[in-house]
Amino acid sequence: MEDRIRYPEIDRFIRRTIARENGLLKDLEEYAGRHYIPIIPPETAALIKVLIKIHKPARILEVGTAIGYSAIIMAKASEGKAHIDTIEIDEDMANLAEQNIRQSGYDNAIRVLRGDACDILQCLTTPYDMIFLDASKGQYPEYLPECLRLLVEGGILLSDNVLYKGLVAREGQVEHKHRTIAVRLNEYLDNLCRHPLLDTAIIPIGDGLALCYKRRVN
Repeated sequence: MEDRIRYPEIDRFIRRTIARENGLLKDLEEYAGRHYIPIIPPETAALIKVLIKIHKPARILEVGTAIGYSAIIMAKASEGKAHIDTIEIDEDMANLAEQNIRQSGYDNAIRVLRGDACDILQCLTTPYDMIFLDASKGQYPEYLPECLRLLVEGGILLSDNVLYKGLVAREGQVEHKHRTIAVRLNEYLDNLCRHPLLDTAIIPIGDGLALCYKRRVN
């Protein structure tokens, strides 16, 4: 009999049990649901909050702002002490994110960088203690070298949606419209798990989360 790691009833139980957001963040969850905007699920948000409280990053880079939900989650978890740069290519989404960030009161901690992530990553020079990838999944392999360049030794790299509806783990043929992303994510996960500077765990929460620690050379 095949062992199963995840069960729908367990997912529902976790979401009922963990502390949920209120106020603006709850409003943003509802807005995202109504407008079909992907944001991190509650169980992923809970893990990120705990990691930030443990790791205490001074500088965080997020790739993929959307409506600003996860940036606000991270700012709140750090009690506004972390500086967060977040990259968004869609102009309308970036405008909405900035509006939500101002409303959250964390606008002094969060800066929205507008443009293509590949271009912006190449222009950044200041290192980050934590990087959260939550953007175009097919481009994760292109993001990785720049993220590793920008991540400090002892830093954390989080990559969301790495199991992509379970298709990354599917044996046999994946339908054409999803095949390229599944192949690219397989490549990306293989790079993470084999990279000499990274210790990597793949966590089956949400749509899959890869958690990497960048080793200290000395």
